[in-house]
Amino acid sequence: MTLLARVAPPVLFSGRRAGLLIERNLLVYRRGWLVIVSGFFEPLFYLLSIGLGIGALVGAVPLGDGRLIPYTVFVAPALLASSAMNGAIYDSTFNVFFKLKYAKTYDAILATPVGVGDVAAGEIGWALIRGALYAGTFLLVMLAMGLVRSPWAILAFPAALLIGFAFGAVGMAATSFMRTWADFDLVQLVILPLFLFSGTFYPLTTYPEPIRVLVELTPLYHGVDLVRGLTTGALEPGMLVHVAYLTVMGVVGLAITSRRLERLLLK
Repeated sequence: MTLLARVAPPVLFSGRRAGLLIERNLLVYRRGWLVIVSGFFEPLFYLLSIGLGIGALVGAVPLGDGRLIPYTVFVAPALLASSAMNGAIYDSTFNVFFKLKYAKTYDAILATPVGVGDVAAGEIGWALIRGALYAGTFLLVMLAMGLVRSPWAILAFPAALLIGFAFGAVGMAATSFMRTWADFDLVQLVILPLFLFSGTFYPLTTYPEPIRVLVELTPLYHGVDLVRGLTTGALEPGMLVHVAYLTVMGVVGLAITSRRLERLLLK
């Protein structure tokens, strides 16, 4: 067991104590729930303005299986994936950085039986919950607006959870390397192009070949294509690649986060 603990990330041995971090965040935000709820409206406004507004001008959009679907149906699942990403990224970067560098929250937490692995799992778990809240609410809006075209959409919510896990883990890993608030400009420099060019608003076929290959390597594209396939019924074997990509991304991010927190907090 000792040898295994040295080889495997400590976060893999986190248990119920990671839930204490989640419980703490719930208590902190019980009076600031408006901050969390407000994050849901950004993708909704994009859907109403771009999906419905521009959608009236664009008309139908082709799927990979040759079918034509309304532009709003095409955009909505991409915004669902983006909302899961944004919710997870916000909590795993800005909030974690403040707790780590200024509030010294984790120094106090580690004075208890809670360990570094518990901290990593708990914070990423909370980021996942926030991303799930946005994604779940947005999926209900899609159902109410008639933008879901397949019973496979029931799996869109677990897919959104996977997206939140992948981005939350990588976001927290990146935060562990940041030294000042200015470094967060780099987060926006990455997130904004991902949001705009991951097949969110345009079919992949509209891009030139070199850019198309680059887009297919980005994480949000895998999330967007996975959710879009589930909500439109355009299922294909390549969706398993999306699942594998996001899973590996999350596990690697989780391992890096645990190791980095161990180095930062137990030095």
